[in-house]
Amino acid sequence: PTRPSGIRRKLTPPSQGHTALIDKEYLWKGKPLKSLTIGLRKTGGRNKDGRITVRHRGGGNKRRYRIIDFLRAPPHHEGVIMNVVERIEYDPNRSALIALLRCTTPGLGKAFSYIICPLGIKIGQELESSRSQQVNMKDGNAMPLRFVQVGTLVHNIEMTPGKGAQLCRSAGAAAMLLEKDEATGLALLRMQSKEQRYVKLNCVATIGRVSNPEHMNQSLGKAGRNRWKGKRPSVRGVAMNPVDHPHGGGEGKKSGRGVSPWGWNTKGYKTVRKKNPLIRLPRWKAKL
Repeated sequence: PTRPSGIRRKLTPPSQGHTALIDKEYLWKGKPLKSLTIGLRKTGGRNKDGRITVRHRGGGNKRRYRIIDFLRAPPHHEGVIMNVVERIEYDPNRSALIALLRCTTPGLGKAFSYIICPLGIKIGQELESSRSQQVNMKDGNAMPLRFVQVGTLVHNIEMTPGKGAQLCRSAGAAAMLLEKDEATGLALLRMQSKEQRYVKLNCVATIGRVSNPEHMNQSLGKAGRNRWKGKRPSVRGVAMNPVDHPHGGGEGKKSGRGVSPWGWNTKGYKTVRKKNPLIRLPRWKAKL
């Protein structure tokens, strides 16, 4: 169930023949665990003054946010935490699937938690996590990068120890551990974008790849499916009037200059700021 396949529609109507969606047949069909969810209030892209600050947002189905455990182990906990996979669920707030874990280690004060579901785990499987020692090198187990073997694929990676995972959290994502340096206390990771980045050895990461890698092959098939997700149409600048966009106005068809509605260059404009000492090979240079 961690690698749902894509479903192709029959040619009825022919206009939706190219639709390809993720098969959710083997996922949990009930509601999420209520104690691990909170309500989400829609903004429609407006700020506190009611002005649109993010375009193309509005409408969409109601959602509840699933509270995800990005720590996997409390910052000052010693020893190994054991969990059992109860079920695998769909999450409308992210591209990856989520897994409900039942904690079997006494004294932690929480019975259940949601995590980003790793690829290849099964219902009933035991998962281990620790901040102080090495655990089995199996998909879904979490431990500091100090104990992970070089060449291993990892996901759900912390950037600051104890802050929670921030890297490689979307569907199918993973980074490869290239080297570890005990002298500097840093580990070198090759990210999905081919960027090479240093992370502290004390940062916790999960072994394996994120579930649902077929997400990238989805084809929604119709505009209405985007509206269900809360995405409104995007109007081209050349179809507007001059008062609305720099590309607007003119007689007949024409092409734009390649700027945003506020005049910022969008083609070839360098956005890289000052160098980050933790980035050994930036992604723009890795793709040359």
